[in-house]
Amino acid sequence: MVSRSYSNLLDLASGDNLNFGRVGKRLPRVMTVAGIISELDDENTNSVGSDVPSSVSQERMIIVGNQLPLRAHRRSDGDGGWYFSWDEDSLLLQLKDGLGEDVEVIYIGCLREDIDLSEQDDVAQTLLETFKCVPAFLSPDLFSKFYHGFCKQQLWPLFHYMLPLSPDLGGRFDRSLWQAYVSVNKIFADKVMEVINPDDDFVWVHDYHLMVLPTFLRKRFNRVKLGFFLHSPFPSSEIYRTLPVRDELLRALLNSDLIGFHTFDYARHFLSCCSRMLGLGYQSKRGYIGLEYYGRTVSIKILPVGIHIGQLKSVMHLPETESRTAELRDQFRGCTVLLGVDDMDIFKGISLKLLAMEQLLIQHPDWRGKVVLVQIANPARGRGRDVQEVQSETYSTAKRINETFGRPGYSPVVLIDTPLQFYERIAYYMIAECCLVTAVRDGMNLIPYEYIICRQGNEKLDETLQLDPSVPKKSMLVVSEFIGCSPSLSGAIRVNPWNIDAVAEAMDHALVVPESEKQLRHEKHYRYVSTHDVGYWAQSFLQDLERACRDHLRRRCWGIGFGLGFRVIALDPNFRKLSLDHIVSAYKRSRNRAILLDYDGTMMAPSVTDKTPNPEVIGFLNSLCRDPKNVVFLVSGRDKKTLTDWFSSCEKLGLAAEHGYFMRQRHDEDWETCVPVTEFDWKQTAEPVMKLYTETTDGSTIETKESALVWHYQYADPDFGSCQAKELLDHLESVLANDPVSVKSGQHIVEVKPQVSQ
Repeated sequence: MVSRSYSNLLDLASGDNLNFGRVGKRLPRVMTVAGIISELDDENTNSVGSDVPSSVSQERMIIVGNQLPLRAHRRSDGDGGWYFSWDEDSLLLQLKDGLGEDVEVIYIGCLREDIDLSEQDDVAQTLLETFKCVPAFLSPDLFSKFYHGFCKQQLWPLFHYMLPLSPDLGGRFDRSLWQAYVSVNKIFADKVMEVINPDDDFVWVHDYHLMVLPTFLRKRFNRVKLGFFLHSPFPSSEIYRTLPVRDELLRALLNSDLIGFHTFDYARHFLSCCSRMLGLGYQSKRGYIGLEYYGRTVSIKILPVGIHIGQLKSVMHLPETESRTAELRDQFRGCTVLLGVDDMDIFKGISLKLLAMEQLLIQHPDWRGKVVLVQIANPARGRGRDVQEVQSETYSTAKRINETFGRPGYSPVVLIDTPLQFYERIAYYMIAECCLVTAVRDGMNLIPYEYIICRQGNEKLDETLQLDPSVPKKSMLVVSEFIGCSPSLSGAIRVNPWNIDAVAEAMDHALVVPESEKQLRHEKHYRYVSTHDVGYWAQSFLQDLERACRDHLRRRCWGIGFGLGFRVIALDPNFRKLSLDHIVSAYKRSRNRAILLDYDGTMMAPSVTDKTPNPEVIGFLNSLCRDPKNVVFLVSGRDKKTLTDWFSSCEKLGLAAEHGYFMRQRHDEDWETCVPVTEFDWKQTAEPVMKLYTETTDGSTIETKESALVWHYQYADPDFGSCQAKELLDHLESVLANDPVSVKSGQHIVEVKPQVSQ
């Protein structure tokens, strides 16, 4: 179903020709049977200034992710149909704990399994009625281009700081893959529109797979309550700016009301990209960061996700966990276990961890035979040559270490590359003295959080490990500086994973730290992790989303722009658009008219390099001036010589140079000074200071006027230029404190001019 309010947005994104035809009917709030559509006409629901009326006031959250939190299973009986169950490990399912029982949750996403076309209607009906899930069915070819193509070959490597410098290092940009990405986002938008009640529902979109979805939703419903959370890193502007569709993705995200990131670094990089590529600034007010975007305030949320502690503790109480823990206790008796749990991909740093283990055994031979590194390598989520290279390097390094330092009954590296049940992983957490996370780049990584909770143990596991329940629990963490959870784990030993020697020394330090210190570090981490779980994270995000959407109904909204450049202009409710007919009527009725015209940016577009007025502009001005009822003045910040030369052919045009410091009513009259100022000695003080900042700020210039000095930094680096402008403003105010001048900052300028007495 295609909504006319964002008709053929996909074609706009690709540059294809448009076909604006009448679309079909609007779907009801929930489409329960595929193909059965409400008979309500859509003619009156397409205004960009208003949304579909609300019919139900119950608060609902529509959670949109790449995958539904479900597991699909083929029936073993004769009919060969499908049955489904919740995926308890899915973050999208776990976050429901923080939304409250009174919030209805609807999920939209794909299924992991490919459902035959003939079965899709029945499956969709079952999922909606039983699980309140709306599946987005994608063809295998489209899904491959979308997920394995654009998401995993282009976005994912780039967001993890990997540039496609050669075809082997990430995927080169492919327009067809981008087109598939936009197509899938549009399919997801259609699914949201099947179930949304735009006046009441909140929509929460997750991760980089759906970054352009906010534009489709904002196009259809200008006041949609929309949040987005990015679970991966957001790269620095120097990396992100290499993406050919960088502006499209940024503008799409800015169609959200709230954008969430795990760390301040990720948010800072996003804000820097908005500043450098879109010219948008941000402000922090009472603890909240906001971007002003066409009258809308886009809020920025910084909060790392947590884990589902209840689920973890329930698995810890299983008999299987207890028995497996006992087996591992006996298997590694007499050895200290270091544990790594990572996906087998290029960013998890498994090989670097193994090299650090090798270095530990070389530099500290006393640990040989006493320390074991257990590395659990989960199957990679992506595919390609890079995964094969990581596997090959991991296997060869582990083999070399074991051949060099191993002996009968002792292998310093235990590599587990088969999928483990969750209870088995918990058992390894329980017997590990230290957990190592040496990823070179990772959005969050919740392995340390799981390790901390597991090390707190319970009564049965304490008995299994023969621990005294009265003794405080202990744990040690060695974590990479480049993972999202690092800032929140202040008691961990932070390392640069590329520095093999430093990681080896950190491993040694973690082993020899006094017991009391291990206990203090564990207590500090446990207090944080147990109070910042996934429910806390979801509840905090929803609260901020409600706050960000509070003013929606008090704003007048207009949608402008085409394709993925669409955005909504939000204005004060008292704003009224000027009526051309009203202006013309008032102009004709009036006997005396004063017409004040700005030049740069008004009569002449900012993007024009040559600012000299063309004959058409001169003709318009002369036409206005010939009417005896008109007094026409052109007001500009330019100097009087420039204005005299440019408008010498406009004999009746009044000119105000240097923002009104000099005035001339007609071409044949002399220039007058509105404010008599004879002393400009302050220039001798101000100009050397400005020159100093010009020399140190590439792209800045000084404009010398008769009445003022202006320092421009429009073409300087945005961050450095803004920083230098603040310093210059403070410097000038200090050295000119006793002079009759005014020092002010404006948009990309710092200006010094005579003080005007009132």
